[in-house]
Amino acid sequence: MQNAQPVFDKSRFQTKVDIYKEKKIIWVIFPKDIALIQMLKSATKTRWSISQKFWYIADNNFNRELFGIDKKIVGKAVLLKINEINLKPFQKFQDQLILRGLSQNTIRVYSIEFAQLLYILKSNAVDELSPEKLQSYFLYCHKELQLSENQIHSRMNAVKFYFEKVLHKDKMFFDIPRPKKPQLLPKALNTGEILKLINAAENPKHKLILQLCYGMGLRVSEIVNIKVEHIDSKTMKVLIERGKGKKDRYVNLPQSILEDLRIYYRSFLPKEYLFEGQYGGKYAIRSAQSVFKIAMNKAGIRKSVGIHSLRHSYATHLLEFGTDISLIQKLLGHNDIKTTLLYTHIADQSITNVKSPLDKL
Repeated sequence: MQNAQPVFDKSRFQTKVDIYKEKKIIWVIFPKDIALIQMLKSATKTRWSISQKFWYIADNNFNRELFGIDKKIVGKAVLLKINEINLKPFQKFQDQLILRGLSQNTIRVYSIEFAQLLYILKSNAVDELSPEKLQSYFLYCHKELQLSENQIHSRMNAVKFYFEKVLHKDKMFFDIPRPKKPQLLPKALNTGEILKLINAAENPKHKLILQLCYGMGLRVSEIVNIKVEHIDSKTMKVLIERGKGKKDRYVNLPQSILEDLRIYYRSFLPKEYLFEGQYGGKYAIRSAQSVFKIAMNKAGIRKSVGIHSLRHSYATHLLEFGTDISLIQKLLGHNDIKTTLLYTHIADQSITNVKSPLDKL
């Protein structure tokens, strides 16, 4: 069961992001050691610079994650489509997002959404836009681009951030109406489907990922960020460090999983994170999503849902078992009880018990 590949230890290497031969690269600096060279080559595609006397790798998100470097917010393709007159405003926009300590995902989404406006403007300066011009732009998003309500909200939030937080124009959006968002209910699996899904995962690591996502109601970003030191088998608690909104919280470790967890630990010997990639470092979010998708196919479950449905299922089933809504709010890490109350629409037993008049004919 234990992986025969050498464990990749990023702490043995130093890195420096640079441009070399007109390409974005990452220098990998370490003492001359055959074992370290083999470790590096086994983890990623590596090249040697004769002139600089260093190994280097491509500057991409895979390699950035491998070495614990912050991922790039936007790629070169995005920047090339922004006219020179608006490049400085775009940089100010990104700087302000970073200074406010927003998550990498929020920074990336806001950057891409704001860039969409800059593409349209071409050589027109974004700082000179009037409220009327902005309203025309969002009408264009509605009528011509036919963006969904959620997409328009996301784009408006990004543009609003620039004018209000970067340019300090507080009333720019006062008269621009927002589209009403559709009230979509969370998509959950039933208990029978959850059991089939977990049993379909043959790999012990994959099975445990699914069990803990459901058994603790975790987001996929939270499951891959669990460190071995975060698990306390005496108190049966797990620390979820810097979850959504950068908040810490504790969740309950399911009693039924304890023995499987110990077997997994003895077999895989994770070094830092509970779930690690082939060469060390935390397990990739995409890999966890793929684990869920493969298990869904093997289990023959045809519902159009993602791994986040396990978190929805956790909340729904807790409600069905009679757990107090305020406790579920704490376990899920919701700021607003209204978010948690959405699950009452799925788990409302009083409605479930109502018989259709058709059944009485």
